[in-house]
Amino acid sequence: QVQLVESGGGLVQAGGSLRLSCAGSGRTFSRYSMAWFRQAPGKERLFVAGISWSGGNTYYADSVKGRFTISRDNAKNTVYLQMNSLKPEDTAVYYCAADRGSVIHRTPNVYDYWGQGTQVTVSS
Repeated sequence: QVQLVESGGGLVQAGGSLRLSCAGSGRTFSRYSMAWFRQAPGKERLFVAGISWSGGNTYYADSVKGRFTISRDNAKNTVYLQMNSLKPEDTAVYYCAADRGSVIHRTPNVYDYWGQGTQVTVSS
């Protein structure tokens, strides 16, 4: 069982930066592949970025590539999402998710555990 708690969301102007954190519980956190998803009002939940259990492999949605960076610190049971050059279209609730598999999936229904989400709002 893994519990995930996101933090770091907020209101920022376009072009600004935020860093999201996802703190996980449990001794087996390092065995999970992790991902960030986002969901805007009235829209489906979309993949943003994913990272393998070791941190050696990372994947990004085309819409955030070059602007967002996912990383993890297994000693702290934490995954991060550094978001730079934010745009109004990045506005959404951001969720972190954990999967016991080794493959990074881009579909949300594969993931075993989810956090409660953190709101990111980018003003123009």
